[in-house]
Amino acid sequence: MRSGPWAPLGEYGVIGNGRTVALIAGDGRIDWWPLPALDAPPAFAALLDPERGGYVELAPRSPFTVKRRYLEDTNVLETTFRTASGEVRVTDALTVGRTGELPWTELVRRVDGASGEVDMAWTVRPGSRFETAQPWIEQREDALLAHCGDQHMAVLCFDVGEPRIGPYDISGEFRTGPGSRSTLAFAANDDGPVYLPRLRHLDEHLEATIAWWRAWARDLTYEGPWRAAVRRSALALKLLQYQPTGALAAAATTSLPERIGGDRNYDYRYMWVRDAAYTIDALLRLDLHQEVHAAVTFLLRCARATDPDLKVFYSLRGGTPDTQATLNAAGYRDSRPVRSGNAAAEQTQLGTFGDLFDSVWRYVQAGHVLDPASGRLLADLADRCCDLWRNEDAGLWELHVNRHYTISKMGCWVALDRAVRLHEAGQIPVTHPQRWREERDAVHDWVDRNCWSPDKQSYTFYAGSDDLDAATLLAGQIGFDRGDRLAGTVAAIRRELADGALVYRYTGMRKAEGAFLACSFWLVSALAALGRHDEATNQMTAAVGLATGLGLLTEEMDPATGEFLGNLPQALSHLALVNAAFALAPERSGGLAGKR
Repeated sequence: MRSGPWAPLGEYGVIGNGRTVALIAGDGRIDWWPLPALDAPPAFAALLDPERGGYVELAPRSPFTVKRRYLEDTNVLETTFRTASGEVRVTDALTVGRTGELPWTELVRRVDGASGEVDMAWTVRPGSRFETAQPWIEQREDALLAHCGDQHMAVLCFDVGEPRIGPYDISGEFRTGPGSRSTLAFAANDDGPVYLPRLRHLDEHLEATIAWWRAWARDLTYEGPWRAAVRRSALALKLLQYQPTGALAAAATTSLPERIGGDRNYDYRYMWVRDAAYTIDALLRLDLHQEVHAAVTFLLRCARATDPDLKVFYSLRGGTPDTQATLNAAGYRDSRPVRSGNAAAEQTQLGTFGDLFDSVWRYVQAGHVLDPASGRLLADLADRCCDLWRNEDAGLWELHVNRHYTISKMGCWVALDRAVRLHEAGQIPVTHPQRWREERDAVHDWVDRNCWSPDKQSYTFYAGSDDLDAATLLAGQIGFDRGDRLAGTVAAIRRELADGALVYRYTGMRKAEGAFLACSFWLVSALAALGRHDEATNQMTAAVGLATGLGLLTEEMDPATGEFLGNLPQALSHLALVNAAFALAPERSGGLAGKR
């Protein structure tokens, strides 16, 4: 439960509607809700700014225990509060309409009395958007309105007691009984009219949302031993896809720390080409072709806009952010700075070429066809990769020292290998395929000569070093190596970077941050690529067991305490879980696995 103003990250549930998300703690408080999109300034941000960030509180007045779950195959959260006097259920959803996305943002909190009587209390306190606006409350006839800058929100109260209206908040109390139903809801808009739905409309939207999620989840193909974890990961990934464009956000939050009290606090509300590529891989395996088509189309549109350069990440609407600001906030558990934007935007990360090409290659493998403009774009980018691969870069981990990082060179190999295959499949027009073949082979030779440690029998972090990088476990998944060198790398990483089922990113990170959860699943995939099924299964079982009680994964975990760290839900963690599950059961991947 909450310690001071902060709840443990592992206690948060996440709801969403394809545009934005809200994080709800185990005690029923909404501590994070950006409007109207997940990368927008948050109307409620107590997660990072307890003093002025704002929150929505709804819980029993007396001591309680909590049991939570997602309604089956949905992103609708159900919280059951039990007190000495009775039991009550709260159902939370960011809703959709009967025909899909609503033209406003609507959050419904429905309270059902289950047994006995429970005294409930609620408070709506909008935040200052990191001291850039002053929230205020207005009562206009029967409408309760909360304003904050250009954000306007109706607070809708049905059988939740008589609202008490202050200058900066609204609150109330009510009592539940067996069979009682109360609703606290919000309808929000940016710089425009505010729609006031009636109670029956809210009920209809909540039921439509449950039905919509279940209809979507029926298309999920995986039926293996980790079915529950895979389906929850798929639902989490769907929360991170920005529906208006198809962009895939890396996470739903900003500045949640990789170490409590540290400064590794970054804004992940953008589409990283790398994360999008791995997500597309996972979505294809799950047979979610609508989401894949939207993501690939958006990714290619972004690449075309910045041709001949390929950026590390793009905004959810396709822009190229190039600023990073420090916000005036205490940070989660006093971990500062709190950031908006990400300074990695202008880095050179050569592995991004491989991420883009692998996404497109998998898209084509699934039976789809590139348009001529995209084919020409990819031909140009393949030539660009040939020109650049010998350069140093910031690497997958976005480091401040440019080096010849092994995983970046492997990414260039992937780009040129997939370019050759796309050309052979008739998807890329004839330009310089022989050059691509020659440079692809040159990359592989260069890595073998410069990025291999005879002493450790492992691929190294970067050329000329004996340090290790868990990302090199991906050599098996991408097809770079599935033999003795991958086996040696697995052994070295287990020896030096692993702590039980957890794995640190690279040498030197044990004291700097938590273990990186995606690496635990990359180890599964590497073992599976080596044919070591029993070891991979044991690692998978342990890694899946690391998830929160709601099946969610953050970015990292402290091996000593089991505390979750970093932004959440983290796309890279969830997609790595999905891909590891299919690596162990390729026959369930819709025929895609093994075609590379």
